[in-house]
Amino acid sequence: MIEPRRFHAIRTALTRRQPDLTLLLDQVHKPHNLAAILRSCDAAGLLDAHAVTSQGSLRVGAHTSGGTKKWVRLHTYSSIGAVVEEMKKKGFAIVAADQGPGAVDFRECDFTRPVAIMMGAELHGVSDRGLELADERIEIPMLGMAHSLNVSVAAAAILFEAARQRAAMGMYEASRLPADEFRRLLFEWSYPRQAAVHRASHQPYPALGPDGEILSRSSPHPSQVET
Repeated sequence: MIEPRRFHAIRTALTRRQPDLTLLLDQVHKPHNLAAILRSCDAAGLLDAHAVTSQGSLRVGAHTSGGTKKWVRLHTYSSIGAVVEEMKKKGFAIVAADQGPGAVDFRECDFTRPVAIMMGAELHGVSDRGLELADERIEIPMLGMAHSLNVSVAAAAILFEAARQRAAMGMYEASRLPADEFRRLLFEWSYPRQAAVHRASHQPYPALGPDGEILSRSSPHPSQVET
């Protein structure tokens, strides 16, 4: 049985998740950078991140991630075109972080709409194809001698600007997930092992009580956790 305090912390974090804000990583491979980026995604309330890789799979540094791999779903793709097409079909604007011509200050970008923030590889930035597919380009103004930031630092700066804008609009105050998805994820986050068993046996998840207790399937629906 999950401790009530942990259950409420999980439910609060899930309530704040933003289904229409995501990060799109274009050939970002270094495990410590991926881990730091996922940690920032969790802190900013992202539910999903997307990564394009030619390596087949990605390794995330466990120590740097602080365990956030459990809370942010990382989806991988073999081409930038595939993920951009999927995002655009869902109504996301594709905003690429780039220091080149035409980029605007990242603080001028509207992050309260559905948006996928595209970040590029550590040395080369967003690929030419990624820039071609992007709807907009943003940059972080640099006031010193350095011309760029580490990709994980840049991602954190942009994500927290997005979080600032969304918090000002009250977008973290109530769950923005469909009720069925909220209940499903709440059970999976609270009881990952039991959830795996139920999925393997194709059984529906049981309802949860107000303090995270597992209710019998015969329990009346009103006692289920509200979103």
